[in-house]
Amino acid sequence: MDAYIDGVRVAGTAEGPVPVVLLGVEDQTDVLPIFIGFDEAVSIARGLDARDIGRPLTHDLTLDIIEELGGRVEKVVVTGLEEGTYIADLHLNTPRADAVIDARPSDSLALAARTDAPIAIAESVFETGGRAPEEFDDLEDIREVTDI
Repeated sequence: MDAYIDGVRVAGTAEGPVPVVLLGVEDQTDVLPIFIGFDEAVSIARGLDARDIGRPLTHDLTLDIIEELGGRVEKVVVTGLEEGTYIADLHLNTPRADAVIDARPSDSLALAARTDAPIAIAESVFETGGRAPEEFDDLEDIREVTDI
């Protein structure tokens, strides 16, 4: 299923604030929420905003390495859900061959946000994890709670 980053928000939990990236799917009303770390959430938001802060942070550096070696990010696919943890594949095109790398969805999405690479979600994953977007309406955008 073709997807896109619908937003990066912060949910209040008993353990404190937790960032969540919301993935929308074309022609679907639900979103797929994936709870992630603050650093990854900020990185995704920076990528979406095309914000350069000077020296490269981890995701900028990773993308620089991929591109310096002649590769490019082809797409990101959220492929599974195992014991409450989402699984993603990062598809790369390199001079040697195409490669599929097991990666955290948050890291993969941070790279996709920087490259406009397509994002996809396995239908079974979306059916299992999809939620009504209204559940997240009251959450603050990550940009409102951080200095990015």
